[in-house]
Amino acid sequence: MSKTSSPYWNPLAPEQAQRWRWLEGLEGRVQELVLSHDPATGEMTRLTRFLPGADTSAFGGKAHDFPEEIFIVSGRLFDEAFGLWLETGHYASRPPGELHGPFRTDEGCLVLDVSFPQRRGESAP
Repeated sequence: MSKTSSPYWNPLAPEQAQRWRWLEGLEGRVQELVLSHDPATGEMTRLTRFLPGADTSAFGGKAHDFPEEIFIVSGRLFDEAFGLWLETGHYASRPPGELHGPFRTDEGCLVLDVSFPQRRGESAP
């Protein structure tokens, strides 16, 4: 099986608002919109939207046993693990096991992330 595909569409258009889902435990603060997913491998491409004032400190930092990539589409997000404000245009290719977060934002932030669970133990692409 391969990742889902779809024709061109604008996930940021107002008529797509109902497709966004609140992340469990972060209702009212952080949403996700899955753009494509491969149920066989778990590979996923999604947008994550942090609303102004969102803070994930209660969940602590996070690490995965697989690589992932992130790109800051707009806004800014503070990554506590690195002591760094990730601003529009920042990109990271995270290797398995790399600690990141918790996160907070003052103005809000939109992140594109791609996860590669089928590549457990490998370096990021």
